[in-house]
Amino acid sequence: MRVEVNPKLLEWAIKRAGDRDTYLYERFPRLADWIRGEAQPTLKQLENFAKAAYVSVGYLFLRDPPEEKLPIPDLRTVGSRGVRRPSPDLLDVIYLCQRRQSWYQDYAESVGEEPRRFVGSAKLTNPAEQVAAEMRDQLGFKVEERRKFGTWEEALRQFIAQAEDAGVLVMVSGVVGSNSHRKLDPNEFRGFALADKLAPLVFINGADTKAAQMFTLAHELAHLWLGQSALSDVGASSARSEGDVESWCNRVAAEMLVPQAELHRQLGANEPIDAVPRLAKAFKVSTLVILRRLLDAAAISRKRFDLVYAAEVSRLTSIPRGSGGDYYATQPARLSRRFAKAVITSTLEGQTLYRDAFQMLGMSREKTFRQLGRELGVPL
Repeated sequence: MRVEVNPKLLEWAIKRAGDRDTYLYERFPRLADWIRGEAQPTLKQLENFAKAAYVSVGYLFLRDPPEEKLPIPDLRTVGSRGVRRPSPDLLDVIYLCQRRQSWYQDYAESVGEEPRRFVGSAKLTNPAEQVAAEMRDQLGFKVEERRKFGTWEEALRQFIAQAEDAGVLVMVSGVVGSNSHRKLDPNEFRGFALADKLAPLVFINGADTKAAQMFTLAHELAHLWLGQSALSDVGASSARSEGDVESWCNRVAAEMLVPQAELHRQLGANEPIDAVPRLAKAFKVSTLVILRRLLDAAAISRKRFDLVYAAEVSRLTSIPRGSGGDYYATQPARLSRRFAKAVITSTLEGQTLYRDAFQMLGMSREKTFRQLGRELGVPL
């Protein structure tokens, strides 16, 4: 059965797909004919096209292209510079996290979890040092506690675990859902926060460097302390010309990870750049965060910072990444250990359908479901 489609909607879907346009024309040889109105696709062809373009097939039956807006405030704009149209990958990740958050809200209410009092507890007028100290106390991510870890990578895992223990759903993934073919672009966004009293959520773009992820987590947690949902691409290198909210969150994140007073004490009279590896080891943060704090402390100039920071990013990104690792070890980080454990527990208790659980967890087999449960310590 052939179906009539407004060519404008096909063009919209292609443009929306970004750099997948060449692939779409190769996958559907008559796509140009459909756009010119010289031929019509079958319903099956249109469904396949929609799937390949990552767009709902229902959109292609509208009269005019829809205006897709980000469902959360977009704080990626720096100064007067705009950002490009959100990609299908970004939109789908936000929608997926919103569905997960909505489910957890209902779950938290059903089991009587208390609201997270820290969500919305801060204001932009609060000093960054004060809020950073409150965050360290709430999470237990204190400098002296980090010294027991061998590396900052271990400290990052602990940081995530402490945020989860405090009630934050922390999801770290470099792909959309469980689709390894839909890799996220760290140049588009680094992370986002979805503020809620019962189910505060932070998503970190796992395609970004590990070195950047610690700062992203601290930055997004600062958004939760403000009680604001937001999409960000701000990293440790960002200048002070960001908007008020992003600048405040950056100051809080930097102070939380590396308190200024302690930095001065540790640095002493040493040459700042030479001291970077030692300081990174002392505070159990990445060298990128230390460079940012040296800039904040006026220990180095902005010009020198830019040069050294770029060189350090190049060095870190040149380090080969390991394999994806064991599925059952990495999946809780993608899903949020707190979220995954709640879904599995609720399903085994008969409160959630297996079908819905598999969809939220991105799996299709009960064997995988149960093995993940065992890894998370859920009684089976």
